[in-house]
This record gives sequence, C-alpha cells and structure tokens, in this order.
Amino acid sequence: MNQIRRSQIISTFGPGSMIDLPDDSIMVGGLELWGPTGDPDRDGFQQIFEDRLIAMLRQGFKNPTLRLFSPPVDSREPQKVPSGIAAWKFPEWFVAQHEEKWGDGASIRSRPLVHARSLVRGRHVRDKNKFSVVPIRFVQACVNGHISDIDWYVYVHGKANPCKRPLWLDERGTSGDLADVIVRCECKLSRSLVEATKLPKAPGEKPPLGYCKGARPWLGPNAAERCGSDDINPEQGQPRQPNKLLVRSASNAYFTQLVSAISIPDGDEKLRKAVEEAWEFLEIVEDEDDLAREMKRARVKAAVSTFPPKRVLGEILRRSSGAPVKAKGIKQAELETLLASEESIGEDAPEGDFYAKALPLPTPPDPRMSKLARVVLVHRLREVVTQIGFTRFEPVTRDVDYSLELGVRSASLARDVTWLPAVENRGEGIFLAFRHDAIESWLKEDPVKRRKAALEAGFAAWEKAHPGTKARFPGVAYVMLHSLSHLLITAVSLECGYAASSIRERVYVGEAGYGILLYTGTPDAEGTLGGLVQVGRKLEGHLENALELGALCSNDPVCAQHAPQNPREERFLQGAACHGCLLISESSCEWRNEFLDRALVVPTVEAAGAEFFTEPR
Repeated sequence: MNQIRRSQIISTFGPGSMIDLPDDSIMVGGLELWGPTGDPDRDGFQQIFEDRLIAMLRQGFKNPTLRLFSPPVDSREPQKVPSGIAAWKFPEWFVAQHEEKWGDGASIRSRPLVHARSLVRGRHVRDKNKFSVVPIRFVQACVNGHISDIDWYVYVHGKANPCKRPLWLDERGTSGDLADVIVRCECKLSRSLVEATKLPKAPGEKPPLGYCKGARPWLGPNAAERCGSDDINPEQGQPRQPNKLLVRSASNAYFTQLVSAISIPDGDEKLRKAVEEAWEFLEIVEDEDDLAREMKRARVKAAVSTFPPKRVLGEILRRSSGAPVKAKGIKQAELETLLASEESIGEDAPEGDFYAKALPLPTPPDPRMSKLARVVLVHRLREVVTQIGFTRFEPVTRDVDYSLELGVRSASLARDVTWLPAVENRGEGIFLAFRHDAIESWLKEDPVKRRKAALEAGFAAWEKAHPGTKARFPGVAYVMLHSLSHLLITAVSLECGYAASSIRERVYVGEAGYGILLYTGTPDAEGTLGGLVQVGRKLEGHLENALELGALCSNDPVCAQHAPQNPREERFLQGAACHGCLLISESSCEWRNEFLDRALVVPTVEAAGAEFFTEPR
C-alpha cells in the first residue's frame, strides 16, 4: 500500500475497493483503520481546510464537526508502529493451481475451488502435494455497495443439501465466457456461472445468489448492516436487494464519489466591506433609482463602483432587513467570483491559493467570438477534492449542483463518519463567460426548442429504463456548454502541453450567468506549466479549431442521426455524440460523458438550425 499515491487513494483505491497483489487480493479498510489508532488528530494526519466545501459536507452528513484530512503516509520504518492504511484479505475463496484436463480432446480444464480455512500455510494440499492458490475472481454484491463471498456450496447444491465434498472450477475453451465456467462438486452436481447473472423476474422467484445480507468487509468483522426488508413499503423504504455476480477486477466493481471545490476569494465579503464603508449614505437606498443617485457621491462611487449595481442593491436590502448572510452553493460562488468586474482576482503570490486576471476582448473579426462576454486567465488555483462514498455496478455522478441517481446507493466509508479523506491539487486554468442575452435569445429559437424536446424525450426514456431513480434534466443550455467544453478540451490539448485526460471541466449555468472553466490541477508538477494560460491568449484560434472538430465526426452520418430516445442504441442521455467527436476521458468530465450533443454547438450533416455558433459569413 505504500506505493499508492494519496490522489490514487481518493480517486481509485478508497475504502471498499479491491486491489490485486502479486500473491493475494485485498480490500482497503474503512477510515477507522487508517493510521495506528484511526483517530486523525492522535495520528497526526494533515488537516485540509476549505470553508465552503466543509460547510456543504457538514450539512449533507448532518455532522457539524466533520473535517477533512489528507490520507496518511507510511513511515516505512520497521521499528515504528505502522502508520499507513490497513486492508483486509478478500475474497476468502481460492482456486488452486492444480489442473486436471478431461473431456473431448481434454477441452475442459478443472481446478480445485477451496476456502481459506482449508489452506495449509497458504497452500492447497492434495495427495500430499502442495499447490499455490489465487483468489477467485467472482464475488457477489448488491446495488447498496455491500459485497461478500459467494457461498459456492449453496450455489451448487441449494440450502437443503448439506454436501461438503470438494468443489472444482471447470472451464471450457479460452474465451472466459460465463457460460463456459462451471462450478462442480465431486457428488456430480454442477451449475454454470451464467445462471448467477439471471435476476428474478416473476414475483416470489428467488435470485440465484440469494438476497444481500448487508456485508461490509472493508469495515471489519461484524460490520454488516440491514439491506432492505421483505415487508417494507417500496414508496417509503427499500425492499430486499438480490445479490449480483461481480467480477473483482471489472470496471464496475468500484466507483468513487468525489466532490470538489476551488478555493476562491470571497467576493461577497469584499462587497459587504464596501457597503459598510459607505453605509451612512446607502442606508436610505430602497431601489435602483436611489442607488444611482447616491452613486454620484465620490465616497460611494469609490467604495462600490467596482461591483454590479444589482449585487450592491441586494446587499443593501439584506443589510437593511437584518437578514443573515445566505450560504451559496459552491458553483454559484465560483461563478460570481469569476464574473466579477475586477481586472484581477486574488493575490499574485507564490503561496496564494487563487490568482486570475481578465483578458481584454478586442473586437473580433470572427462574429462567433462576440458571443463571449469575458475571458479570465487563472494563473493559480487550488482545488480540494474529497471522497464522500462509493458505489458498485453503476456510478453516481454527484456534481456540486446536479445529482444523477442510477438506482444505487452510496456505501459508507466508515461505521461512523467523523472525517473524510481529501487531497489538494494546484494548477491553472482558463474561464470563458458567455453573454447572457446571446444564450437566452438562442434558447427561444424554434429549432432549439425542437432539439430540446428530442433530448428530453431521451431523458424520459432513460428514466423509464431506470425506475425509482432521482434525477432531473440539466437543461439544453447546459448540454450545449458541456458539449463545447469537450470540444475545447480536445482542441487545446493538442498545443497546451497537457494530455486531454489531465484537463478537467466545470460548467456553470445559473442566474448569475453562463461559463466554462477548463483547468488542470494535480499534486504533481504537471499543473504548473502555464499551458492553459497561454491557450487563453490565443483563444480565437482554439475556439475555431474546436468548432471545426464538432462539425464533422468520423462516424457521421450515423453519429449525427442518433435519436436520444432510440431504445435499440440505449444512449438516452446523448444526442450527436460518440467516441469520434465528443467523448473524452471520464475523469475530465462532470457527467461521465452524458448530456452531450454537438448539434447544439455547430451545424452537423444531419441537422442545422439549433446550433449556438452559426457559420461565419
């Protein structure tokens, strides 16, 4: 475990994940098993501070004392108490490396299937011979994140048969298909693994692997919890969940849930101080006319002229009414700060967390650049990323402002969550703000409304295919900006010096405005090269390249003709989007490559009229 980076612990190998070692397989332990005592204060973990993120997490976890700590580092000194992260051996069933071939042409390979209790010093003994073993690759899990070994005796014989004779794993051919894998007992009973994938369809029919018993081996022994009930009302609670077959090394075995925030200056605090300086003149202001009249005073103008009049009036009315300061969402606060009228934001200091500078927008020869309202070069930023849970089988994309539930429930990182693991990333970025009136007028066009109806029909088909989910359509403006963001990431990665997988996005859609932030932030040195800042200085050319990339896909016309509601393709959350044009690394995307449609950005070979960027004349 001492060879895993802290950022990998947060993103890939957190509590409940499984790791293959040369001779064994382990499951990373829960937070109580991190460090010698499990207490981050006593063990000297490094605490991480980010007020807005912590406030949101404390509200979500209903814990007013919740804190963030960096994962521990192993001291690597044998004489000291281990200070890293403990793990449990999982699974406990093994396949012995002893083969017996039989069948026509010896096409069937048989190996003993044994439990850890029957091993002798980690080896399987048969006929006085000792054989090494490897962990079996099949386990069972449920949509609530619970996981356990399959009871292979029950799977082959059923609960009524007490037979405990030796088990064998028979494999036909070399394909590895589940239909070719059979669990066989020496009593001549056997069962194919493909049957384990069949879930009950009729009421009262039992699942082949039984119902989940709530096992949570990453939290230690006796950590099981209740997983549904037979007599529960589905509208008020959760019914019993059937166990599903899971391949340990499969990509759907572990999906981490991350929440991040960018450390930015509190623009509202500056506004409050500015209003305080001129309060003796502003306390009589009740509307925009009053504010405009008081702005003629030199003292008032010097204090609040750098802030938008609407924000100034809102702060005055809040202060006059005695209302408390309203907590803002993470993205809303970031957007308002990036849209601030100041030329520079933050302090240009080596130890600073955020420094950005607005780039003047000259009159562009390309009318498509006129849709931009502001370009901000973010020379320095600090991002705090924390893991709040994990899922199995399906990811839960829980962005700061949106939530897409796929019928799975987040599993807990500890029996009692009192702190969460987090890491700090530092890097740079570029922010593009779009004219509010340009997007609002575009949304009113008839072709856009028709395209919106098609995307909403696909979303409705997705909801029908995932009953019981909680989700909402983010809006056609978000889909357009999200698609443009992917095109820009692909375009700028060709020249900025960063791989496309190291550039991340944040798409902002709200009352304050519309914008896209492309940034790179890593705990290594990759986030300090200045490549994205240089991209912003040549934005017109990169935007043109991005739009050219979206106009034609190598899979056209099939890609452009895709209908989101088509049940045969089952790409309900995508319009004109595929691996040939819009799909990028999932680690870079807010929505794991969902809610994309390049027909909203540029005209395609199939549709025209709904695009935000029209062809220059």
